[in-house]
Amino acid sequence: MQLRFQRIQLEKRYPLRISRGVIRGTINLFVFVDHDGVTGVGEMAPGALTGCESAEEGERILSAFAGRLVPGMSPHDAYAAGRSAGIPPCVLGALDMALWDLLAKRLGSPLHAILGLARRAVPTSVTIGINPPEVTRERVPEILARTGARYLKIKLGNPEGIEADREHFLAAREAAGDRGVGLRVDANGGWSLDDARIMMRWLAERGVAYVEQPLHHDALDGLPFLFRGRPLPIFLDESCRFAGDIPRWAAHVDGVNLKLMKCGGVTEALRIVAVARAFGLQTMIGCMGESQVAIAAGASLGALFDHIDLDSHLNLVNDPTTGTELVSGVVLPVDRPGHGGAVPPEGRGTRADPRC
Repeated sequence: MQLRFQRIQLEKRYPLRISRGVIRGTINLFVFVDHDGVTGVGEMAPGALTGCESAEEGERILSAFAGRLVPGMSPHDAYAAGRSAGIPPCVLGALDMALWDLLAKRLGSPLHAILGLARRAVPTSVTIGINPPEVTRERVPEILARTGARYLKIKLGNPEGIEADREHFLAAREAAGDRGVGLRVDANGGWSLDDARIMMRWLAERGVAYVEQPLHHDALDGLPFLFRGRPLPIFLDESCRFAGDIPRWAAHVDGVNLKLMKCGGVTEALRIVAVARAFGLQTMIGCMGESQVAIAAGASLGALFDHIDLDSHLNLVNDPTTGTELVSGVVLPVDRPGHGGAVPPEGRGTRADPRC
């Protein structure tokens, strides 16, 4: 087995502002695992919440870890070794999805099929970041017309307060018009307990389906109080990274949102879904600035989820990758062996680590 790496700078069509700041683009790391003439590919989108803030650092970590990989090593064993070694989730996620891609390709089957899943999913949300109302009114129609999306996820948690949130939300709802688009909200931990109570009642009266991460991930003591008598379902995102996080909060939420960059790839994603279902929770999969490579890996699991938010590739102006199809608002992996994601050969880097 051999690891190769490529870094690609991805630029967003619209900068994404959330409660924690503005994201205009990222330099993502693509990981290629070669074995017996077959190549699996994975992707890392860096981020502070996922433990590694640069593609360069991710490449250094995986290069140092490469000696612990052996030919034919299963994704589960590699994931366990990576967690034991303290590899950050977004870095481990790139390796994990590459190994699953490699395994499925060697078996000549799509990833969803070897996992016993149908090539099926519910429609994805598309995201509108925090903006002044006039910007929101301009962007929402363009996003919906370009994507044909059936659900709009509106980012709230504006540092300027809940009145600014209300203005932004109303502008987005107005701009969506009579398209019949469902509305969802993600506060990214930007509300206090009191503001969350106020906003959840207000949003429920305006047709919102659920609210995601209303409280900061380091301030969840108020979650049991917020959950009691809640007017909207509550999903955890930043507070749920691994399957082991679920039991602590299962009695106080309606569902969890997993992300491959946040949990470390497909292996842990499967465990999160299993534990969530065991506790009677709903499931969601989201994304964190990935191209079609990681989106395809996530979409390969699409049949497992009640809600899907795999739209980061739809907000890129220079995505050189392939791997997904958007059909009536549903993101599907292309029907070929592996997870479906690919980087064109001419775009590959030449750096290699021969130690595995």
